[in-house]
Amino acid sequence: MKNRISLWTIVALMAVSMFAGMEIKQLISGDTAFDQANKFREVLSLTEKYYVKEVDTKKLTESAVEGLLDKLDPHSVYIPPRAYEQVAEEFRGEFEGVGITFTIRNDSILVVDTFGGGPSARVGIQTNDRIVRIGDSSAVGMNNDQVKQRLRGPKGTKVKIGVHRPGTKELLDFEIIRDKIAITSVDISMMVQDEIGYISVNKFSEQTNTEMEQALKRLKSLGMKRLILDLRSNPGGLLEQAFEMADLFLDGGSKEMPHKIVYTKARRPEFDEVYFAKTGGSYEDLPVIILIGNYSASASEIVAGAIQDWDRGLIVGETSFGKGLVQRQWKLMDGSALRLTIARYYTPSGRLIQRDYEGKDKEEYQKEAFGRQEKEGENIEHNAESDSSRPVFRTHAGRVVYGGGGITPDYVVKNAQLTALSQSALRRGLFEQFVTSHLDGKGLPIRSEYAKNWKKFRDSFVLSEEMLSDFRSYLQNHEVKIDEKDYQKDLTFVKTRLKATFARNFWGNEGWYPLMLQVDAQYQKALSLFPEAEKIAKLN
Repeated sequence: MKNRISLWTIVALMAVSMFAGMEIKQLISGDTAFDQANKFREVLSLTEKYYVKEVDTKKLTESAVEGLLDKLDPHSVYIPPRAYEQVAEEFRGEFEGVGITFTIRNDSILVVDTFGGGPSARVGIQTNDRIVRIGDSSAVGMNNDQVKQRLRGPKGTKVKIGVHRPGTKELLDFEIIRDKIAITSVDISMMVQDEIGYISVNKFSEQTNTEMEQALKRLKSLGMKRLILDLRSNPGGLLEQAFEMADLFLDGGSKEMPHKIVYTKARRPEFDEVYFAKTGGSYEDLPVIILIGNYSASASEIVAGAIQDWDRGLIVGETSFGKGLVQRQWKLMDGSALRLTIARYYTPSGRLIQRDYEGKDKEEYQKEAFGRQEKEGENIEHNAESDSSRPVFRTHAGRVVYGGGGITPDYVVKNAQLTALSQSALRRGLFEQFVTSHLDGKGLPIRSEYAKNWKKFRDSFVLSEEMLSDFRSYLQNHEVKIDEKDYQKDLTFVKTRLKATFARNFWGNEGWYPLMLQVDAQYQKALSLFPEAEKIAKLN
């Protein structure tokens, strides 16, 4: 019992010392933080000894740490041991396993996608396969954590699985040799017009800039002379990766005026950093438009802010989340981790884009980012914010921009608001589930005619009236009320989403993106704005 108390006393002491921004050896000298750590130890000890019921000291300590962090800011977080490894994998950009993305549907493990060139793809695992056995045990009824535990493992080890494949009567047995699996940051890189490339980046992990450079090099070889960089729904990640991505498009300036990309200010001077651009990159004259939205945060805002402040290209979409705080992560002795805000970061013009969070709970703070009322249209001079109480800054060319509230686009464009019918179907995954069930049943002709010919599918495949009727019935069977007016209003989206979902089953993101971008108003507007982007960047 004493050992348990001792362990968690040390954990608590380490946590408190980090919050105070000091090392333990400094605390022992009589700092008040040490007194508070003693108070916590006393309370924990008394609670364990005398509380009316037996208590879990580990759970109490974790709750105390989480409560402490709630008093700081919305982005300082405690990561329990069970979640730390998954978080670490996301930043490393790799894990060891079989290389599939899966979901649980009706107690069945459905393969959503295989990682290209990974172990599962190499042995022939396909999208829509059902994993019904792992090793010698039934996999039916397993939850996500159980499946991950069984399928992941050290590189070179083997796992046997049994697969039910739609259209095949017998159970298929596979033996997969686990390997390192890359978790990619670049969802897609493709040419969308003769000279226009498109790259979508979902996060900033350790490999993001390497992937980005590879994507740019490939698109350039295909004739790319203009780029749309999609950072919507990108929550950020590693600051250094954001700096490196922005540096691909910015020159270094001069000795007298070096070009900053981002800089940080902290209470402790060792956390102050300045990141300067370097001259000589291959894409410093490439016209660029960046798409952002309410979910674009942190590292995404660093890239967008640098491009905007140096008038290097256009920002299109909706105002970003507004996270201008830098976190540093410490691993604690029990395998958990502390991610603590240590600094604020600023764009080249001096903007702190962090929204105000004082006096707001996390739910209020979160909702605020998605409830803004923005006027759509051209916003090159940022007149839409002219009545703002936020601090005023100027870009390199003298345009007014504002701090304290995220990155506001140069063109504010909103995607069409879907009706409650479509939103309900999306939240519940009914588009994907319908396509899966259709491919299992009536879908064999679609597979045989289109699954190996993307161009034919893109140009010729049309959802029949019978299929649309089946989808309506599927929604009704899942208790989605069909309002005819709403259904007709969203019909183009419904058709596109269903067709794109079929395409993703056959070709992954290479099938999904080209179709969904057809009904994406922000992307479509960006396509028309390159003359303005070139004018802003003085490239013409």
